[in-house]
Amino acid sequence: MFNLISKTTENPKDDILSGLTVALALVPEAVAFAFVAGVNPLVGLYAAFMVGLITSIFGGRPGMISGATGAMAVVMVALVADHGVEYLFAAVVLCGLIQVLAGVLKLGKFIRLVPQPVMLGFVNGLAIVIFLSQIGQFTNDSMQSESLLTNVASLPAWLSDNGVMLALMLIAMIIIHFLPKFTKLVPSALAAIVAITLAVIFLGLDTRTVGDVANIAGGLPEFSIPNVPFTLETLWIILPYSFILAGVGLIESLLTLTLIDELTQTRGRGNRECIAQGASNTVNGFFGGMGGCAMIGQSMININSGGRGRLSGITAAVALLLFILFGSSIIEQIPLAALVGVMMMVVIGTFEWSSFRILKKVPKKDAFVLILVSAVTVATDLAMAVVVGVIVSALVFAWEHAQHIRADIKEENGVKTYELHGPLFFGSTSFFLELFDPQNDPDEVVIEFKHSRVADHSGLEVIDVLADRYLKLGKKLSLKHLSPECRQLLKNAGDMVEVDVIEDPKYHVVTDKLA
Repeated sequence: MFNLISKTTENPKDDILSGLTVALALVPEAVAFAFVAGVNPLVGLYAAFMVGLITSIFGGRPGMISGATGAMAVVMVALVADHGVEYLFAAVVLCGLIQVLAGVLKLGKFIRLVPQPVMLGFVNGLAIVIFLSQIGQFTNDSMQSESLLTNVASLPAWLSDNGVMLALMLIAMIIIHFLPKFTKLVPSALAAIVAITLAVIFLGLDTRTVGDVANIAGGLPEFSIPNVPFTLETLWIILPYSFILAGVGLIESLLTLTLIDELTQTRGRGNRECIAQGASNTVNGFFGGMGGCAMIGQSMININSGGRGRLSGITAAVALLLFILFGSSIIEQIPLAALVGVMMMVVIGTFEWSSFRILKKVPKKDAFVLILVSAVTVATDLAMAVVVGVIVSALVFAWEHAQHIRADIKEENGVKTYELHGPLFFGSTSFFLELFDPQNDPDEVVIEFKHSRVADHSGLEVIDVLADRYLKLGKKLSLKHLSPECRQLLKNAGDMVEVDVIEDPKYHVVTDKLA
């Protein structure tokens, strides 16, 4: 029922029409996020244009839409409030350089470390965030829209004040859902926006429009070096913000890239996307934009409307600039209800409804991580939620594998051998020590590492602790069949680990090469 993604191939007509749909949806989002960051609405619109255009041309994921985002806007608030917008532009330039460096160092591959429960939690949390942000588009004189969910007693008054907007929103959602069953010549979201706009104009309905949010008329973005002192003091002010902005932007962009990969059954290039995102943010800082990253909501609109190629993102960016330059009077007449309806359908399509079904079927730890990431996404931001989810998943993984270490014990000719199974790392050190009995062991003990490996410094330390126990009892401890990496760790540790490593014999066969 909620499978809103059509797996189509790249088509210029679909890309252009989809791009126009996305451009219309970008306007209120960019304006809203500019207000969040405390800057002029045009700063958000310019950012959406520049980030969208550059990443569409040079990015690693055709069909993905980038622009000004709430996750990055939240980070900017304190910097703008304390130091002004020029410091923001400088921070965005540095943020872009950091992101380019991340792409050059090929750090994009680490997005593969994000577990599936974290991805599900990220998607569900994002859907909730989009839903809550759209409720904010409604108004009520006696009650703030964001308190609607906690003030049920005021619901009748809220419905009365927003009845027209709600009805138009529902009609837009119905058009988006049912139109593809009859024709796919025009993206259903674009058709809904046009239909609702014409209905409001000809029927003279009283409802909020884009023009009620902001005046989007403006000129071309102009090149300007951020007006800040070029001193170490300035660097220390913007550096923390730049690192956070770079991290938030890359995490959100790479996760969105991964999601679109799954939806379209294609493969994007993460490192290339990092470089493109960085280049777009650097340009933003020099042309008066607030920067940005991939937008999962608009990307979903694009994919659902048939946009698959780079042309869709390019069209969206260019159309947005044309709206600013020439079409502001027309765009400002679009009812917010139509755009809210589009975003509500994005919520329905983004939320993983299957997660309700699988919660009781997956391991409890995975269910916990899924719910945790969703909650943290709503409470803080997407990047923080992903970091928390990955850390919790890693700790759970480490604890489970720490208990997998065991030893098969045999004794021959006065030599006791512990054949170790499982990795020796920080989580398994206590379990490792419990396997041995120095007091009752013979004078010579061998630890067989054929089915195990020393993974980190904690493993080296615990071997040293065990060796010391045997040494104090006048007994000899030897290690056998260490992997080359483990032997290198011991070699690098130098005097830290006092054990006898038994080198395996090497037999050479006479070959033409040796002869």
